[in-house]
Amino acid sequence: MAEATDRSDADDTRQRESWDQLKKRINGPVNKANTDNLQDIIVELFGANLVRGRGLFCRSLMRAQAQSTSFTAVYAALVAVINTKLPIIGELLVTRLVLQFRRAFRRDDKNQCLSSVMFLAHLSNQRVAHEVLAFQIVSLLLETPTDDSVEVAVAFAREVGAFLGTIAPRVLSYVFDAFRSILHDAEIDKRTQYMIEVLFQHRRDGFKDNPIIPEGLDLVEEDEQIVHEVAMDDDDLDAQDELNVFKLDPEFEENEEKYAAIRRGILGEGESDDDSGSESGTETGTEGDSESGEESGSDEAEPVEPAQPVKQQIHDLTETEMINLRRTIYLAIMSSLSFEEAAHKLLKIEMRPGEEQELCTMVIECCSQERTYKNFYGLIGERLCKLNRMWAGGFAQAFASCYENIHRYETSHLRNIAHFFAHLLAANALRWSELRVVVLTEETTTSSSRIFLKILLQDLAENLGLQALNQKLKSDDAQISEALRGMFPRDDAKSIRFAINYYTSIGLGAITEEMREWLKAAPTPAAGSDSDSDGSDSGSGSVGSSSGSDSRSSYSSLGI
Repeated sequence: MAEATDRSDADDTRQRESWDQLKKRINGPVNKANTDNLQDIIVELFGANLVRGRGLFCRSLMRAQAQSTSFTAVYAALVAVINTKLPIIGELLVTRLVLQFRRAFRRDDKNQCLSSVMFLAHLSNQRVAHEVLAFQIVSLLLETPTDDSVEVAVAFAREVGAFLGTIAPRVLSYVFDAFRSILHDAEIDKRTQYMIEVLFQHRRDGFKDNPIIPEGLDLVEEDEQIVHEVAMDDDDLDAQDELNVFKLDPEFEENEEKYAAIRRGILGEGESDDDSGSESGTETGTEGDSESGEESGSDEAEPVEPAQPVKQQIHDLTETEMINLRRTIYLAIMSSLSFEEAAHKLLKIEMRPGEEQELCTMVIECCSQERTYKNFYGLIGERLCKLNRMWAGGFAQAFASCYENIHRYETSHLRNIAHFFAHLLAANALRWSELRVVVLTEETTTSSSRIFLKILLQDLAENLGLQALNQKLKSDDAQISEALRGMFPRDDAKSIRFAINYYTSIGLGAITEEMREWLKAAPTPAAGSDSDSDGSDSGSGSVGSSSGSDSRSSYSSLGI
């Protein structure tokens, strides 16, 4: 027992000494970093166990940057290089900065907000943080503008403006529209107004005083960049503050050896047999040669064994990859100035088999979120459908899904969706037979579906003309006529009256002529069998009155 206690005390003492030494090996280089010696500092930092000391490293960086904001670009470049080899450090730093900014924003701590957003801006420029985070920060700051929040937003936009102008120019336009609105409408101090005016001048000058990456700090190749998609509104962010304090590691020796192997791989020291032999000699004495032989044997087998788990990790059940794809599609649309550019960007996105439907869904979702319908989205859908019928099938499936769940949309959203699909039908980008999902009876429709169908048909009548629309709906094509049987029921008099009254109420009575003729020629039911017999032989002139109060009450909620 005494020996075990002495051994554990010795391990504790040795690990504490190693922890104190790790602090010095991290804090010293971070405080000395500048543009001229940055590469030497990076090599020196990789010599320390950054995996064990990642909490210390992030804390040291945040403190140094807060005290010397003029060196923010240097620290961001330092993180960008380390992030390519140890991405857990980049993710931890971005997470801590987001949490620090959120705390400072709630407390109205302008200085800490400024230092946080400056660091995040340069991390976005270095492609460590995602550009969506930059947009979320500006949106939060300008949501309820005050003098302090606008000042922080101006400082952030000045640093990240050149980057957003390159990656997402449409997003940058939205940001400056918000600044323009604040300048004209909000009650802010003259000093803050002047800051916004200066920012607009910076934009006109192309942000020449604030380049994306300053000279001498572009150290990472584009294909080596690892971008972390940390969201401002993510409630699951964890700062991992326990990494800042010493904790006894029962597998200390093994973890140190693992990092030594990582360090040799990063710094290219793996080819030196003398170094590895001396390190193993200090740990295992005379057994070093035999262990190195076993390790070399295991190295030959390792590339085969881990191949299977790597392939299994591709299938991400948390839908992270799907969220990333949706963000990519959203940014491609929002950053395009024309529908041709948007379609070109969307077609260049790499998607796995089965993910094509997500693109169609995202185009419709983006369209639905606009305040009013924009023809931009309809032209995107038309271009995609006419380039490849695969996309037409995707939009057809999306149409069926939207109509089935139309009751879940707000009125403004379903209005935009109806205009979108009306554009595709009018341009023959979508087959008219896709309207087979519409069954127009009182039992199968809701107020939302009737509003949707009203806007769809009225838009088609406006674009094609009522006569052309009638010809389309009464096409001689057997496939189309069969698909439209649900829109023009022939089953029973009640459903026919409902359809006639509906089309007449939305100003499209001309397309009901055939149904009226059929209703005239329909045999008269037996007396007393149904209340419908009152109007079955009254002809087209009394269809509206024979439908009774039930039909009128059905439309009272539509506003038509």
